[in-house]
Amino acid sequence: MGRQCPTSLVSPFVKGMIFLKQERLKRVLQEMDKNNLSQMIITETAPIFYLTGVWIHSGERLMALYINTKGDKKFIVNELFPVDNNLGVEVIYYNDTENPLDLLKGIINNNEVLGVDKDFKAHFLIGLMDRKVAKSFVNSSPIIDKIRMIKDLEEINLMREASRINDLVVEKVITEIKDGISEKFILNRLGELYEENKAEGFSFEPIVAFGENGANPHYETGRCILKKGMGVLIDTGCVKNHYCSDMTRTVFFKEVTDKQKEIYNIVLEANINAMEKVKPGARFCDIDNAARNTIEKYGYGKYFTHRTGHSIGIEVHDFGDVSAVNSEELRPGMIFSIEPGIYLAKDMGVRIEDLVLVTENGFERLNNLSKELQVVK
Repeated sequence: MGRQCPTSLVSPFVKGMIFLKQERLKRVLQEMDKNNLSQMIITETAPIFYLTGVWIHSGERLMALYINTKGDKKFIVNELFPVDNNLGVEVIYYNDTENPLDLLKGIINNNEVLGVDKDFKAHFLIGLMDRKVAKSFVNSSPIIDKIRMIKDLEEINLMREASRINDLVVEKVITEIKDGISEKFILNRLGELYEENKAEGFSFEPIVAFGENGANPHYETGRCILKKGMGVLIDTGCVKNHYCSDMTRTVFFKEVTDKQKEIYNIVLEANINAMEKVKPGARFCDIDNAARNTIEKYGYGKYFTHRTGHSIGIEVHDFGDVSAVNSEELRPGMIFSIEPGIYLAKDMGVRIEDLVLVTENGFERLNNLSKELQVVK
């Protein structure tokens, strides 16, 4: 199952509010000013939702929110996707017999630079260039991406709720682990339990890996049958009110070897050490180093093969990561994963992942499910 969202939906948390999210829009316009950018079009689903509360997957059809620093706001969308008329922004509909690029041409100031999304479809961009709608074009995604890294209180509460559901579901599915089940069985149960808890679906395709399959960090859940002594790695998350959760837990079935205990405890120590670095002013690379140095100390450094984490919010991988090359400082409101792991080919893999919120004085762990070594009997 992938992320499940309606084609066109106005969030219940937004309906009735004046345009977009006024404080969010204000921050975007301020950053545009700082970057000497007077106008931009936003065409990606997530940032449009961030500013309007409208969730639309328009497929191959153009959808564009135009804003400029003079206060103009226009939303161009195909009439197949009707939206609430109370958004506080002029909605301009087109149909399949019209070219929306011609509508944009009449809106964009051709004497100014135009900001466009990093993933703006090439054929639309080339069409705008051919029409000479702007002085030049720049990638304006970093402006909104960086603003979205700092969650406001509404977003933080939605993230807490998504993680609360994730905790309940993973805790429940662990109790259902038994002889003879397959990885696919657990995958299917995760989907059923999210549905029961009124989540909108998976935030990404979960990873359920038994035994040596856990040594592949991006393993695709298969039909491996559970046997005594195997590790069970579950990396999963759900979407609730368009905000994502993500967590990994590794447990062991019926018995655990000394080696499995050793690897698990090293990963747990790395997870805890990295988390203790989280506070305003610390750097993402400091967190990665704390996890990586812990694992290297025990001689398993080369088996920790990925970055320590990623930002998360409306998208399961929002802009920004917890890596050795990211020296950006943490700020209150940031939410990201901490997920160190050790992966021993043809043997086993352990990963322990939590989401953390940067607070004014430190951090808040959004996942409350136990991380202590667990043997399921």
